[in-house]
Amino acid sequence: MSALFRKVSQVAVIGTATSIGWLLGYNRSHEKGGANFPAIETVSAASYQGSIVNTQVPDVVPVPSPNAPRIAQIMRFGFPSLSNVRSLNDYVLSYDTRNRIPYWVCEHLTAENVAKNPNVDRAKCDFHEDTSVHQYFRSENRDYKGSGFDRGHLAAAGNHRRSQEDCHETFLLSNMSPQMDSSGDVLSTSDRTDLGTFYPPVLTDVRKMKAQVGRGFNRDKWNDVEQYCRQLTKSYANVYVCTGPLFLPRREEDGKLYVKYQVIGQNHVSVPTHFYKVVVCESSTGELDLESFLLPNVEIDDSVPIASFHVPLETIERASGLLIFDKLSQKKFKKINGQKVGWF
Repeated sequence: MSALFRKVSQVAVIGTATSIGWLLGYNRSHEKGGANFPAIETVSAASYQGSIVNTQVPDVVPVPSPNAPRIAQIMRFGFPSLSNVRSLNDYVLSYDTRNRIPYWVCEHLTAENVAKNPNVDRAKCDFHEDTSVHQYFRSENRDYKGSGFDRGHLAAAGNHRRSQEDCHETFLLSNMSPQMDSSGDVLSTSDRTDLGTFYPPVLTDVRKMKAQVGRGFNRDKWNDVEQYCRQLTKSYANVYVCTGPLFLPRREEDGKLYVKYQVIGQNHVSVPTHFYKVVVCESSTGELDLESFLLPNVEIDDSVPIASFHVPLETIERASGLLIFDKLSQKKFKKINGQKVGWF
């Protein structure tokens, strides 16, 4: 009798484990079309309630109260991940202790907080270590010195002008990633690399990287994208931005795909091959638009329009391992990358 009981118990345990595995692997949260690739679901702070995983996307995500904590306003549409999250005065970041750069940074832009403020002077800000990060995992200013790379903001200083302190916090080195500062060859519209099955062909050539002082990615094309995001606040009531680094593969001469990247300084700060920026724009009437940009970390010719770097959100999510703005269904967007969708 006891042997039979043990057998039944073993079957019950196996059945329970199988059911839980199926439940956690069943992904409906993004309601995306296209090919049905296997996916592993991640859980955002917005979708985790006690021990229950909520896989349903709400029809409406309410606007937080003006008196709500700033983190609730910024992260209204969900956290991409919950690893090493830190809330600053006016932006939220997740820090990658291995690579010494952010995993992602989220911002909430309005016309008010990007407007020029005579009481805010960027020149009075200095790049400084984030002492909240363990000393083993911090980047330091000396890591960047002589490297040929800028300390590139992910939360742009120009997006945070409500106070001098808000602007100063964007100069934390935990908000920086090495961004190309090059005067060598540039990326043109003809330079394209096939990223393989999961990624469509995009502007991704990294063979022309040269670590020389001069004009480059950070002060040019990336700055254009940052300015574009600020300009959106003139047309939309709320602009939500998620920015992060990527390390993407490229095909070598042997026909195989490799992920290769440089590290700089004594702390081995990783140099991303690409950066992404995902933007959700909300009109005063509640209509939503989406834009997703993926840029290679190289100098880019001024003639290349930023719209050339539009990619499907899924491309960025698959490459980063994150679900971005996961409280929103793509069915809610009126336009994606400037193109009307649905029945709007």
